[in-house]
Amino acid sequence: MNMATKVETLDDPGYDDDAPLYEARRKIYPIAVHGTFRRIKWALLIITLGVYYLLPFLRWDRGPNAPSQAVLVDLANGRFYFFFIEIWPQEIYYVTGLLILAALALFLMNAVAGRLWCGYLCPQTVWTDLFQAIERMVEGDPRERREKLKSATRTQRAFEAAAKHALWLMVAWWTGGAWVLYFADAPTLVWQLFTGTAPLVAYLWIAILTFTTYVLAGHMREQVCTYMCPWPRIQAALTDEYAYNVTYRYDRGEPRGSLKKTEALRAAGVPAGDCVDCRQCVAACPTGVDIRLGSQLACIQCGLCIDACDTVMNKVGRPTGLIAYDTEMNVERRLKGLAPVSKILRARTLLYSALILIVGGIMVAALATRGSEGVAVIHDRNPLFVRLSDGSLRNAYSLRLVNKQSMPRRFAIAVDGVPEARLEIVGGISQTENGHPVVEVGPDQTYELRALVSTAAKLPANASLPVTFSITDVAGGETTTAPDHFKGP
Repeated sequence: MNMATKVETLDDPGYDDDAPLYEARRKIYPIAVHGTFRRIKWALLIITLGVYYLLPFLRWDRGPNAPSQAVLVDLANGRFYFFFIEIWPQEIYYVTGLLILAALALFLMNAVAGRLWCGYLCPQTVWTDLFQAIERMVEGDPRERREKLKSATRTQRAFEAAAKHALWLMVAWWTGGAWVLYFADAPTLVWQLFTGTAPLVAYLWIAILTFTTYVLAGHMREQVCTYMCPWPRIQAALTDEYAYNVTYRYDRGEPRGSLKKTEALRAAGVPAGDCVDCRQCVAACPTGVDIRLGSQLACIQCGLCIDACDTVMNKVGRPTGLIAYDTEMNVERRLKGLAPVSKILRARTLLYSALILIVGGIMVAALATRGSEGVAVIHDRNPLFVRLSDGSLRNAYSLRLVNKQSMPRRFAIAVDGVPEARLEIVGGISQTENGHPVVEVGPDQTYELRALVSTAAKLPANASLPVTFSITDVAGGETTTAPDHFKGP
């Protein structure tokens, strides 16, 4: 049923809107355009997809007993490798920092030039661009497709449709395949996939990602950007009048009309705009937006309408830039006869930039100063302490020693903060260094042990003394510590 809604406004209480309440989807087949922004998009598409597909095969020598894949998410061993950086599970705060940096960078891009991410770098945009290029390569531009509907045979159209979907599925399959390569040694996994010996979970995830890529980039396209993605709604609250956006300069384009009409008006001395109402900006838009109606939720700010309009302006002998990256404030200033202004450096952008530098600086400093060893301490809770037969007090602790290097290391364990403290490792440790027990931790591994700390010294009532456990690399001398407390009655 075609439901219509009646809208009453303050200006016209009797206004009837006969448009349907829910508009059916219009299939959008954007035309191919050529120009600066199209070249930028092609360059970014090649770079981003090249990195995504090829990065798992890049090697990085980390020495013996360590994987040689430059970027690897090793779920089995709880490690994330990124070139010379190795992140352990307890260092998840680095991932949190990266997410914060990504959010701040997104906010900064939005403050400077609107939806730059959406138009040029978003995976949905990149893969949709690629799928549309395949569609045009196989079936032709929209104009050619309309002609084929009149002349091509059913067999020819079926063959082209099958070829298009086959290429889409091939790209989608390799997209899913490339993703799983980040979670295992890429050359090994490729061979296992080819021979049918790969783990079942690899085939499952490839199937899931193949399906989602095929559906989202091949069929849903602009619906993902308009209805599924939350960013268009969020960025509207983060922008301001100084942000550059793809803008139809209505101060120059209006009143619009056909080329013959506007030329006749100019010949008669009547003002006329530069827009010739060719609708090439709409035909080039991947989301079907008419930029001349102003900023819209579906507009991803990709700049293709700029290339389309500039091409037409060159053909009709008028200045380019009728559609361009501009601010709404500048359009209004030109209407008032004022010079345009640019305020890229303002409180909003300076704040985002400062936060990026601060968070990035903290992360770099933390990475540069972090050690290749670690120790964590957990005090036994039941009981908190034990009174021994000789009258001394004993506390028990669980220690986890971490060796982040790719070679085995020997650590001497010491405790400080408790007077007359005696340290005993449960299970017995035969090796000692300067009177301290020594344990060996394998390459890129952790080692758990129980430590007993006893003292015969007289402690104050309700004692809770700060105690520090330290481990020292016997060979290299690196030391790290962990604090806790020694409890008494």
